Amino acid sequence: MIVSGIGALNLKPGLSGTATDLLQGGVAPATGGNLGTSFAEALSQAASKTVNTLQNAEQVSMQALKGDADTRQVVDAVMSAQQALQTAVAIRDKVVSAYLEVSRMGI
Repeated sequence: MIVSGIGALNLKPGLSGTATDLLQGGVAPATGGNLGTSFAEALSQAASKTVNTLQNAEQVSMQALKGDADTRQVVDAVMSAQQALQTAVAIRDKVVSAYLEVSRMGI
């Protein structure tokens, strides 16, 4: 039983779109030498977009249960949420893989 829904995640919501926008050039890298900050911002934006997409799917599903949304809207929202979540998991896997590779390097 979901008590508080997806909104209970403590990320910074407020950005629209899906997490796949990040991979399609939705976030431009910062010019200059501050690449660490831009990477952190990119991850934060991807997480926020994913949470927003999941929240939207949850809201559309609830509207459908009330009779305010049709099946097509629910399917579109859920498929978008699934794609965003798969993208977030793939990014997480790559970050963990890179961390493990760096941790194995000799100093």
